[in-house]
Amino acid sequence: MQNFNKITLKNGLRIILAPKDDSLATTVLILVEAGSKYETKEINGISHFLEHMCFKGTKKRPKSIDISSELDAIGASYNAFTGQEYTGYYAKARIEHFDKILDVVSDIYLNPVFNQKEINKERGVIIEEINMYEDLPKRRVQELFTALLYGDQPAGWDIAGEKEVIKKINRADFIKYKNSHYLPQATLVVVSGKFDKNAIEKIKKIFSSIKIGKKNSKIKTKEFQAKPEILIKHKESDQTHLVLGVRTFDIFDERKYALQVLSDILGGGMSSRLFQKVREELGAAYYVYSSADLYTDHGYLAVPAGVDNKRVEIVIKAILGEFKKLAQKPVSKKELERSKEHLLGHLFLSLETSDEIASFYGGQEILTGKIVSPNELVKKIQAVKAEEIQQIAREIFKNGKLNLALIGPFKEKSQFEKILNLS
Repeated sequence: MQNFNKITLKNGLRIILAPKDDSLATTVLILVEAGSKYETKEINGISHFLEHMCFKGTKKRPKSIDISSELDAIGASYNAFTGQEYTGYYAKARIEHFDKILDVVSDIYLNPVFNQKEINKERGVIIEEINMYEDLPKRRVQELFTALLYGDQPAGWDIAGEKEVIKKINRADFIKYKNSHYLPQATLVVVSGKFDKNAIEKIKKIFSSIKIGKKNSKIKTKEFQAKPEILIKHKESDQTHLVLGVRTFDIFDERKYALQVLSDILGGGMSSRLFQKVREELGAAYYVYSSADLYTDHGYLAVPAGVDNKRVEIVIKAILGEFKKLAQKPVSKKELERSKEHLLGHLFLSLETSDEIASFYGGQEILTGKIVSPNELVKKIQAVKAEEIQQIAREIFKNGKLNLALIGPFKEKSQFEKILNLS
């Protein structure tokens, strides 16, 4: 499996090179420790709004069309994204266009002009994006789930922010926020695929102009829960979308590898327990799966599902039943091996492309400051024992950690309070 090389410049900027000599493409990914968990209530949504504004013009490319046309002209794939703990900007193109995508992506990151007219226009775009998510219950219910878990603190806020806040954010807010977070010690440049042998020197030269400053830290997420919690959003719909899940632990916990296997056994793929039970046996849902989402100071395991309105209670009971089985009985050797191979197979298939390689290395580095290589990850996943999975199941599948978020034609919590029980 490909090697990687990490260096840290004197100003704190980190560079990761992940070569893949047989790649037909190269990817440049810039990650920065700036996301919704670094915001205050007054500017909730600014990380995401700023990401949009970086594409609206730079000193070198004053208009958005100057950026997009330059990348489109070389057939590049490009975008940006904002999460709770970091923001990313990337472009992927044929290997002969490495210099071009490095120049454009770094320019977007380093030199946005934050034109006030463009800010005013983009407010409407952001608000329509928020409206779009409101009309996508499959996605919206996941935001309600984190709001239920963490309440009125950054981990519980929507990444896109509140409409009323978006309407007030101005140019001075962007400049202040960028100067507080878009700093070398909080920034990582990843180059992956096949690329120029002088990549490091080129990155050093471009980022020699990055502003130095003191990084603002984020508020630590607080966990508080004593009993099962429920959040219902009433919406007349043909299908109920729900997320049923539990609190777990953060990304630094070594049990995360066993949790990954547990989640895969539960709802990873069409042969998983939940898919077989809820879709194949009950015929009550089109989608149902499990995911373990771990961050620097919190984490959770969630089971999203789109369910027949009349059979919501049956599905919730079925999911709870699978939680209990994992806690009560060790998984078989056959199922354990199948799950491990499923996880690792997906990992290695994804690492065939330069953008996924960049995400694999960059995502680990920006969150933990430590990288586990694909080969090391294989060893850690293969080492997971059935007893470890059962032990974690016993710890996380408890009433005091249960949370249910739901969007559908329901108004009262009482019918769900009666069944949300693992004892």
